[in-house]
Amino acid sequence: MIVRLATESDIPALTRLLAQLFEQEAEFHIDPERQRRGLQSIFQHSSGEVLLALEGEQVIAMVSLLYNFSTALGGRVAMLEDMVVSKAYRGQGIGSALLKAAIEQAKFRQCGRVTLLTDHDNHPAQHVYQQQGFIRSSMQAFRLPL
Repeated sequence: MIVRLATESDIPALTRLLAQLFEQEAEFHIDPERQRRGLQSIFQHSSGEVLLALEGEQVIAMVSLLYNFSTALGGRVAMLEDMVVSKAYRGQGIGSALLKAAIEQAKFRQCGRVTLLTDHDNHPAQHVYQQQGFIRSSMQAFRLPL
């Protein structure tokens, strides 16, 4: 398995992975055109980075890091989004390896913190995150659809 930064040419494969992610998430829906536009925005506006895992030439996993600034920390922070491993490759440690790479990338970008959200009942993902040192926050997520 190889982990590398994704490019715009990877968008079709990443969109297929996002469909697998969004079919299991309660708040989101599969819309390939929206997912393509979202990924394209990350690349075109330099608002983050997408890491992917390859098995041979096949994209088998992805995670995106979106960058922002924190007044509390006085510097750059990362939001870890869209972590997904292809169904056929789950349970092999690929998610853990990709998560480690994302954490290293956030450190490289001098982020003071990595934040993520997960469905409250996604216990397998929560276990992986906790193994990498993530802790539950006392902050509560709220959303206002616009």
